[in-house]
Amino acid sequence: MPPPPAAGPLPAWLEPVRRAADEITPDELTRFVPPDDARTREGAVLMLFGEGAGGPDLLLTERAHDMRSHPGQVSFPGGSVDADDASPEAAALREAEEETGLDPAGVEVFGRLPQLWLPPSNFAVTPVLAWWRDETPVRVVDPAEVHAVYRVPVEDLLDPAHRISVRHPSGWMGPAFLIGDDKDLILWGFTAGIIARLFDFLGWTRPWDEAVMRDLPDHMLSSRAEMAASADHPAPNTRFGER
Repeated sequence: MPPPPAAGPLPAWLEPVRRAADEITPDELTRFVPPDDARTREGAVLMLFGEGAGGPDLLLTERAHDMRSHPGQVSFPGGSVDADDASPEAAALREAEEETGLDPAGVEVFGRLPQLWLPPSNFAVTPVLAWWRDETPVRVVDPAEVHAVYRVPVEDLLDPAHRISVRHPSGWMGPAFLIGDDKDLILWGFTAGIIARLFDFLGWTRPWDEAVMRDLPDHMLSSRAEMAASADHPAPNTRFGER
């Protein structure tokens, strides 16, 4: 494997994100943190910032539509931290390579956000922050798991016209984003919550109408048991449900 890219200054627009990694608290991201005495399952996701044709962007994946758990949902690349992973960072990069064909050698990790807890699956998830210093093509590696790979411009995520609230049949409600070429794909749940609260902390969020509410489409709904589990907890990240 080629050596990792030499570390250097991050783009000026990304510096606030680097600082946020040192300053933000778990309570500013979520009300769910791992209990001190909990025996949790460890997970990691890669929050990879690049700079594409549409300006600064984030790498996201859409889960296959026929998956038994969380079909069609959008998330950061990521998954379980395996026994042979040296760190959450190593796990996030490995999962991103397996899901999108990303070359980890071109990625510079510059921080991590506080570990967040997903009560329904008992995963403690570390969001790993990274800069795509040397970009490589990405694609769907395994269609049985991933339906599509997206580079979503940060500007699209900040545009109030692309902000909505969503309602799950369990009664859970939360922030969401409309993404994709036609803005017809809903990014919601754990992943949308991290993005929304990080943008709030950075002062990037623009006023938007939280009263614009949509019900989740049928193809994004989980099993009845998962809907019940979501009633009192945040919707789980698509990488950390039952496969």
